[in-house]
Amino acid sequence: MINPKTEKMLNKQLNDELYSSYFYLAMSAYFENNAFEGFAKWMRTQSEEERVHAMKIYDYIHRVGGKVKLTAIKTPQTEWANPLAVFKDTYKHECDVTKSINTIVEMAVNLKDHATNNFMQWFISEQVEEEATAQRLLDQLKFIGNDKQGLFMLDREMGQRTVNN
Repeated sequence: MINPKTEKMLNKQLNDELYSSYFYLAMSAYFENNAFEGFAKWMRTQSEEERVHAMKIYDYIHRVGGKVKLTAIKTPQTEWANPLAVFKDTYKHECDVTKSINTIVEMAVNLKDHATNNFMQWFISEQVEEEATAQRLLDQLKFIGNDKQGLFMLDREMGQRTVNN
């Protein structure tokens, strides 16, 4: 049976991952509305990936005898000044997700919940990749600045992304 503290933290993370999916979908809509089809596709793919993460936690909670408790998902931001502002928010969001996941792992270690600690290691590795990708794109957008040709090229490149579950 799952420890009630673990169950509570995992349910919070499940709902946070669902919010992440919603957040990235809002970013996709922003880009679509502003004729950045590549950025829109990248963010939509990111949204789908976050939903997959949520479902991994959903399934784990059930597998260890816990109860899934879904909560309301707050409304995400829908407007940004430019692509750079979007990726500043993306990077910040991924850093916040990393902190949350690290908190779950610390709690699992303290509770000697080896199964949850083991389960969460995949998310630890995933967050290293998520932060690095967000930082790389943020750095590229800072370098490009307001260069329309650079934005056009990056938009085309980002449209090539596929789902990496």
